[in-house]
Amino acid sequence: MPAAAVDPWERHAGWWQEHFTAGADPEYTEQIEPLVRAWLPPGGTVADLGCGEGQLARLLAEAGWERVLGIDPSAAQLALARARGGGPAYVRGRVDAVPLAAGTVDAVLVCLVLEHVADLDAALTEIARVLRCGGRLVLLLNHPLLQAPGSGWVDDHILGEQYWRLGGYLTEQVGEEEVAPGVRLPFVHRPLHRYLNGLRRSGLALEEVAEPAPAAGFQARAPEYDAAAEYPRLLGLRCVRAA
Repeated sequence: MPAAAVDPWERHAGWWQEHFTAGADPEYTEQIEPLVRAWLPPGGTVADLGCGEGQLARLLAEAGWERVLGIDPSAAQLALARARGGGPAYVRGRVDAVPLAAGTVDAVLVCLVLEHVADLDAALTEIARVLRCGGRLVLLLNHPLLQAPGSGWVDDHILGEQYWRLGGYLTEQVGEEEVAPGVRLPFVHRPLHRYLNGLRRSGLALEEVAEPAPAAGFQARAPEYDAAAEYPRLLGLRCVRAA
């Protein structure tokens, strides 16, 4: 099969595993993992949709969830998830076609996934379908305002100014981004109202919002970013499935 025809998530699974798992990424260890622990106290059954190699699924199992299901479309990610063990069960599937029966989970975690999914409404409908009434969704996203295409920290040494440049925010955009040399991944930018209105239409009521400051470990690796500490890279939304 030509390389171009291989799913980019399969082709670059090793890159993700090397740079973002097993403690390699401070934004996971210092920011995402503590928020997941705080927002998803242990209970019955939790599904981690788009689980990758299972680092957050393992965290949920360690936290005391009775049953943890990791679901991901990438065979390469699931192979490593199963090899690393830690308690969760893994199933191949997509967030917009979840291979679970309706109303069978108490909570759903979706971390840094929906900005890669073409059909947002199908994904939110599926999340609401598998959640029991009163069940919770924890949704973590690259901040759609501050991480819009063309956005970024500008350190203008000529003018002596530092500021956050905002890219095209209001227009929904589908494309690819080169996130590392030779690593191109699909991204869908949507303004925040698309997420919030989609959640509401799917019967998922907003409970809490988080916009944490950039992780200290991230800023230590990028000292030029210190002055951007007031600009969050992550957006967290906690929702409850309405009756």
